[in-house]
Amino acid sequence: MANPRAAIRRMTETESPISYVQMDGLAVMKIVKHCHEEASGNIDVAQGALLGLVVDNRLEITNCFAFPKHSDESMDEDEYQLAMMRRLRKVNVDHYHVGWYQSADVGNFLSLPLLESQFHYQTSIEESVVLIYDTQKTARGFLSLKAYRLTPQAIAMYREGEFTPEALRTLKVGFDSLFSEIPVVVLNSNLTNILLSELGEMVPEEEGSNFLDLGTASVLEGHLRCLMERVDELNQEAMKFNRHQQQVIRQQQDKHRYLQKRAQENTARADKGEPPLPEEDLNKLFRPFPVPARLNPMIVAGQIATYGRHSNQFCSQALAKLFVTQALQGAKEGKITHQDS
Repeated sequence: MANPRAAIRRMTETESPISYVQMDGLAVMKIVKHCHEEASGNIDVAQGALLGLVVDNRLEITNCFAFPKHSDESMDEDEYQLAMMRRLRKVNVDHYHVGWYQSADVGNFLSLPLLESQFHYQTSIEESVVLIYDTQKTARGFLSLKAYRLTPQAIAMYREGEFTPEALRTLKVGFDSLFSEIPVVVLNSNLTNILLSELGEMVPEEEGSNFLDLGTASVLEGHLRCLMERVDELNQEAMKFNRHQQQVIRQQQDKHRYLQKRAQENTARADKGEPPLPEEDLNKLFRPFPVPARLNPMIVAGQIATYGRHSNQFCSQALAKLFVTQALQGAKEGKITHQDS
């Protein structure tokens, strides 16, 4: 999919024990098949386990299997995974658990369950990754398979369990520093490459040349609709936080007025020779308001950034196609005019 050395140079500095992910073509095809089957049935996201091994600084993914569907309550997910790995071990297949995968639609993978799941995976299996396969983007002709790992700051945030603005500011955690992307390389055997070359020659010419498909309205509409929903959600979160700040300001003003009143009363009592008023616990009189957690707004902001990045990339590709098509159409019209004359 990409040159691993060039991709590694583009990575931000993290304490990741692996530099890139190497996937077998078999594992990629099984993930693609499972995700598209689930997407065609309008069911929940497809999820599964990744199997492989770690070699030096490279994570090799050689096999995978799907998790049981949530609707099947008769099957325990943990027992199912253990049984699958035992059976794979018997047939001499790599059975070491190295992560999990999940399908996505238009890049909407960032969520609280994904963060929690990856935190548990990464704290129990240090080298584990989560693979995100975008079904919609792949259906448009762009294979989208990306590997992510939680950053050390995100892991520290989850361990402390504090999602207040002060805690996030101290740890320097933002939506852009929750995950670090790991380069993915797909490696096939020589026989597989020969087979792919033969299959490529068998594709009819009219089916293998639709590179200038201009049907972009529906895809862009889906991007913008998702973006609008996330912006509304972030606006609601901002309104909640603003209400909290207003309550804190009013409470501070009430506390200041109360302290001034007590000071005046103590001054009057001292002039009369009376003892001052007894000390009172201000926290009991003015109970502090709980600070709303900022994790969900941070996730929503990350989703907005993802949708914006995808829309920008998609529009750039669409504009390039339009310019190429315009040039081809102009050349065709000029040729027809020259023939008629």
